[in-house]
Amino acid sequence: MSMSAAQARRQAVAQALEEAVEPVSAAALAERFSVSRQIIVGDVALLRAGGTDILATPRGYLLGGRGGGVERTVACVHAPEEMERELNAIVDAGGEVVDVIVEHPVYGQLTGLLGVRSRYDVAEFVRRVEEHGARPLSALTGGIHLHTVRCPDEKTFRRVRKSLEAENFLLNM
Repeated sequence: MSMSAAQARRQAVAQALEEAVEPVSAAALAERFSVSRQIIVGDVALLRAGGTDILATPRGYLLGGRGGGVERTVACVHAPEEMERELNAIVDAGGEVVDVIVEHPVYGQLTGLLGVRSRYDVAEFVRRVEEHGARPLSALTGGIHLHTVRCPDEKTFRRVRKSLEAENFLLNM
């Protein structure tokens, strides 16, 4: 494949992500452009190196800097088996769980992008965690973690906080 064809594909990948409303998996992009998933991963790495803000979420790639509304951070604590209930409390109140952040004693801040906006997203995330035998990042910190929550407005964010508070998930110090 010539350089011009590879560059054209990368531009097309960037355009596809620009037009996407939902995250797009590397497999879906690979199928669309008739290349391997690994080629797409490489294309995304090169696009990032060139300054394109591409986020990798559990559901696929999306462009960064998207979405309106407000983003706020909440400090939470719970046992690993309560993760699904916590995520559902946030999405049911109208919030999107952008990420999870823990403060690790050796590695410092660890962030996992989630992009969870609905009960379906929560169920899929939990299914993948179980399928891979993974533990939530909060298991590294005794259940203490932060979430960046995106909401359409402050009123919705207050509803999210109230929902987390009702479930006893907010960290109170």
